[in-house]
Amino acid sequence: MNATGNGSTRQLRPRPAGMPDADLRPPVLAESGDPFTALRVVDLVATLPRGRAIPLSEIVARLNATHLDWLFDERVVADALLQLQANWMADYRNMSGIVLETDEGPPTLTIEGSSRVDHWIVRQALRAADACREVLRDFSLRERPTGE
Repeated sequence: MNATGNGSTRQLRPRPAGMPDADLRPPVLAESGDPFTALRVVDLVATLPRGRAIPLSEIVARLNATHLDWLFDERVVADALLQLQANWMADYRNMSGIVLETDEGPPTLTIEGSSRVDHWIVRQALRAADACREVLRDFSLRERPTGE
């Protein structure tokens, strides 16, 4: 049959009753340096309260509760927060904006309570989203394993 004949995939049949959803996704382990991980961390940081120390364990728990198909561990989240802290220092040349305390007691994150944080965090999220799109673009351009 040709592409316009009855054997074409242009007109698909309805799915049979009882057919399971094929859009199941495997769990994802968050990794340090991964832009998809960074985007999820930055997205949460954008909504955290300002001007008070938040335990890192609460941030990790919130990420795991929000993204049920992901698994974030404390080390990976700390790495993403340290990168944010380094980005803040590069942009503003001070450490007051994003402070990850790991010296005494459990690690905590404190975000400066100024108006400049929101605009800055949006830029960080846009940067991470651009990196995600670049990874997806590179993936889509890979040669197919079948040689197509």
